[in-house]
This record gives sequence, C-alpha cells and structure tokens, in this order.
Amino acid sequence: MNKSNPLLTAYRALAYVTGVGLVLLCVACVATYGFGASKTPVMIIGTLHGWLYMAYVVVAFTLGNKLNWPMGKIAWTVLSGTIPTAVFFVERRVVREIQAELAAKESAPLVSA
Repeated sequence: MNKSNPLLTAYRALAYVTGVGLVLLCVACVATYGFGASKTPVMIIGTLHGWLYMAYVVVAFTLGNKLNWPMGKIAWTVLSGTIPTAVFFVERRVVREIQAELAAKESAPLVSA
C-alpha cells in the first residue's frame, strides 16, 4: 500500500468527517436538551453522522483486513468513531504506523544475500 492509496485517503477523510460530525452532534444535543434549542439540528446532524459513520466502518474494516490487523485493532479503530474526538487520535496513529511500515519496506534490500 503506497502513501497515495485511495483506501487510505478515504479512511482519513471519513475519519475527520466522522469526528467533526460527532462533535457537532454533541454540541447540538447540549443545545437542544440543555438549553431548549430546536431539535432540527440534532436530527440533521445525527442522520448525516450516522450515514457517514457507516461508510467509515466499512472503509476502516477494509483497511484493517488489507493490512492484516488483529480483530482487536480493527474493533478499536471502528469504535473510535463513536467517542467524541477519539477518531482524530486513532487516525493519526494509524497513518503513522502505515507510513512506518512503508518506510521499512522501502529501506529493505530487494535481494537477500
């Protein structure tokens, strides 16, 4: 998997969108249920976040399978989209690990002696 892999790009984009959507949903819920604001933003943001989270789950699971991650790591990556702001930290860690793997593969000799 190279650095410009479409699956990795999709994962990163969906991680950020899911994270921002969840933070916005939390803010909308506090405004609605704490201060009596309209329920419309909660319904709209909640629906968008739900659909985008499902896309995130599919992409994160596919990425984990392609990289032969253990099921626990895949589960944590998928579940990080349900904890406000956790997905930002997990995404950064996943990308760093993938980049380290790629760097190790690039520096490995092509022919062993």
